[in-house]
Amino acid sequence: MGHAGAAAAAVRYLRSVPPPGPVEALPRPELRCVHVDERAPVDPTEFRRVLGNFATGVTVVTAPAAEGEPSPAGFACQSFSSLSLDPPLICFMVGRTSTTWPRIARAGVFCVNVLGAGQGALCRAFAVSGADKFAGVAYDTAPVSGAPRLTGAAAWIDCAIHAVHTGGDHLIVVGRVTALGAAETPDGPLLFHRGRFTGLGLDG
Repeated sequence: MGHAGAAAAAVRYLRSVPPPGPVEALPRPELRCVHVDERAPVDPTEFRRVLGNFATGVTVVTAPAAEGEPSPAGFACQSFSSLSLDPPLICFMVGRTSTTWPRIARAGVFCVNVLGAGQGALCRAFAVSGADKFAGVAYDTAPVSGAPRLTGAAAWIDCAIHAVHTGGDHLIVVGRVTALGAAETPDGPLLFHRGRFTGLGLDG
């Protein structure tokens, strides 16, 4: 049988196969809240202690000044991760009581600055609430969002807000990447482990 005959036979076979029926979705897990009069299943102090054994990178999430805002917005964030390659998505988590998040949400765009090992003091400055976090901080602007791109950062990821989901006492913010880049940082990234900053082979 030649190629044409084989192709015709394949077409006849496919036409004889009944189309697949609808795919049944897997049942969703039962979800419920822990009520105020109900004991939490895990002690919060123990939760922090155990999860602190997972070393994380450290970032500062920044946004340009939204309309009516006097300055850019930014906060220190450890809960950051890549999410998807196609489309290019990242995510970060922010506390629902954050006073900086509403400013970033109003801007609709943001830049994730991945900090280098020598930028622990910069991270602490952005972890303070209510202060002028950009006072004395060197930065230029990310190419698409215009958000502050901090000088000396190991990498930067420029994003537009793609989706926001609830996650207990935090929000899960998904960003669609519009531009990104990395710099040569001889000391590597800044890490957070067991309640303190560190680096690759460097305690801080």
